[in-house]
Parts: sequence; structure tokens; C-alpha cells
Amino acid sequence: MSGIDPRLDGRRVVVKVPATTANLGPGFDTLGLALSVYDELEVTVRDAPGATVDVHGVGEGDVPTDESNLVVRSIAHTFEKAGVAMPGLHLVAHNVIPHGRGMGSSGAAISAGVMAAKGLLEGIVDLTPADLLARATELEGHPDNVAPALFGGLTIAWTTPDGPQHKRLTVHRGVSLLVAVPQQSTMSTALARSLQPQSVPHEDAIFNVSRSALLIAALIQSPELLLAATEDKLHQSYRASAMPETNALIQMLRDHGLAAVVSGAGPSVLVLCSDPSQRLRAAELIAEHATTPWESLMLAVDDKGATVGMHPAEAAA
Repeated sequence: MSGIDPRLDGRRVVVKVPATTANLGPGFDTLGLALSVYDELEVTVRDAPGATVDVHGVGEGDVPTDESNLVVRSIAHTFEKAGVAMPGLHLVAHNVIPHGRGMGSSGAAISAGVMAAKGLLEGIVDLTPADLLARATELEGHPDNVAPALFGGLTIAWTTPDGPQHKRLTVHRGVSLLVAVPQQSTMSTALARSLQPQSVPHEDAIFNVSRSALLIAALIQSPELLLAATEDKLHQSYRASAMPETNALIQMLRDHGLAAVVSGAGPSVLVLCSDPSQRLRAAELIAEHATTPWESLMLAVDDKGATVGMHPAEAAA
């Protein structure tokens, strides 16, 4: 491995990264939550140059298994920014997060790659949380999905001339989550974004500012305010025509007093419930009224975010 730091030889790390849900209604491109659904990744330094990937679970047979794989590109990008030549790698990906469903699968892949690079570079280059967020945002384009994937919990993300920033908050213990995932339909983030106008009415912007502020209070202090706090006029109505089943499900749930919103770019539906009984009611309503198959996932907020550690076999050695 000519030009490769010899300290990388034989290194092997394991990464665990959560799914995420972004926007949460009014917090477009700003708010995100980490979810208790996880992809896991094993990365081993090898003598041969380049990278190979074994994919198990979601995406098996569909996602690239060479250097064009998004996780590999994320590792390579992080190494390049750190000024270190990337060694040959073999990756084993165990994927559970649904693809194209608005649960942050691309953000999770990017975050997994950045965290894998952090683990491999331990003792060679120290990557700070700000570095991790910067590298991930450079690839994802927006920090609202990668921030909760990296750091867990509820995150507020914003950008400055110095790069992306985030604030992590702890969600009120009374908040219960349900994500309804359609079994067939998917949604492209690029398509979803193309449906939005370049400008919105002034009163709509003010409306969303007030609801976003209220949503933070509802999530960390007053869950009883979640229904009012999840109203939105910036993005969901513009995307509704591309996701009619999602829109119909959200309207039905909200008509029953439940804080339902589009999860990320969709088509999954996030329901923010003020207690577990309300979540059970949401699942019952979905089973009763949905006209197409949906899977109701009863999830917790992940508080850890992405983790990286030595492979268990090496730790025991």
C-alpha cells in the first residue's frame, strides 16, 4: 500500500447509524429527529487498492458495490479533507433503513462513511464533531438529516459562513413516535424539491416561523401542543400532488387530532404523539382507513446518534 500510512494497516471498525426524519412539519431544512432504526457497517483495511462492498438487507442487489457506493465515497471524501491517502477497503453493510421512503437512508449512508473514516483515522487525525458535520453536509447538501444521524436526539441545524452548525436537544419523555411506511411507493428528494416554488407569501413564512418555534417547545416541554405546532405552509401542500396517498393519510390523521406530517421528503408519514395510547390510536386509524398497504413502525427517539468502535473480534484479541 504505497503512500498509505502504515498505522492504517489491519484496522477494522464497526459503525451503527440511525434513521432520521426531517422537517417535522414546519421546520423545513432545519429540524430533524434520530429514529431507533439502524444500519450497521463493518469496514476493514486491506492490502489491495480500491474498495469492495457486500450489501445485506435493504438495497441488496441494487446499490453499487464498488467505489461509487455512497458510503465509500463518504469515507474517501473524509480522508481527502483530512489530507490522508485512503487505503484499500472492504465494507460489509447490514441495511435496515428503507430506501426512498423519507427516513434518511442517504444521510445515514453518508454519516456511516464519515464515522467509519473517523474510526479508521483515530490516532492519525482527530476529527471533531464540527468536522464530521461539515464533511457529511458537503455530501448531503443539507445538514437537517445528517445532524440527527450523527448526534442523535432532536437537532436544529443551520448554516453560517463558517459552515453548518447544530444544536442537539432532548425530547420530552412523553413523546411517542410512529412512522407509517408505504410498502410500495417511493419518493425522490430531488423530485420533491422541484415541486416547491422559489418564493412563498410573506404571511406563510411568518406562519411557519411561529409553528417552528412552537414545535421546539412542544417536543421538549409541552407535547400537548404537537398538533398545532406541526402545521405547515412551506412545503407539504406543494408536494401533495406527487404523494396523494401520503396526503390523504396525513389529513385523515390530523382530522382525528393527531400530529401527522410528511417524514422528510416522503412518502412515509411521521406521527408525533403525546403519549403511547395516542400512538396506538394512530396505528388503528391507519389500519382502518388506509387504502393501500402501510407498515406502522412504533419507534423511539435515538439519543446516541452514530457510533464507531473497534470490531468485536479485534477488541477481544
